[in-house]
Amino acid sequence: MKAIQMSRLLGTLILSSLLAACASNSGLDVAALEQAEIFNFRAPGGSVVASGQPTADQLGVASRAGVKHVISLRAPGEEVGFDESSIVQSLGMQFHSIPVAGAAGVTPENAASLQQLLDRYSGEPILVHCASSNRVGALMALSAFADGESAEDAMNEGIIWGLSSEGLQQVVRQNLTEN
Repeated sequence: MKAIQMSRLLGTLILSSLLAACASNSGLDVAALEQAEIFNFRAPGGSVVASGQPTADQLGVASRAGVKHVISLRAPGEEVGFDESSIVQSLGMQFHSIPVAGAAGVTPENAASLQQLLDRYSGEPILVHCASSNRVGALMALSAFADGESAEDAMNEGIIWGLSSEGLQQVVRQNLTEN
């Protein structure tokens, strides 16, 4: 009887370990992305990474590293020197745009739009970027707050994702106290 219970327990532990390994393996080669020296690259965990504006060559690295979706938070008129959408699509990735026009674009609505995309493609490798990753961090902070995190924990989440600008941190704090 004890042997059967031990066997079931062992089987459950093995199955749990395999499921955990599969769930955490998003097929994303974070090391390759780190080696590409993408400005302000952040990999807080999971299948979503953040950065400043990648170059066309760095987008190629992202594709080879397993990224399936690129979400740009850059507003129209922010010149990048190449047609990012066309390059992303030519590399087999999907391009998404949520225009966040500076501090004025750091809103709960834009944070919700980003979170909806992240939820829609949950588990798929995603690169979210703006010029510096500050807007990425700002929206992630607002999302964390909307999900019930304290203002302090939400700010810390934003910093993890790239929110380093003191001016933008003030905008986020103001958003957190108003909502």
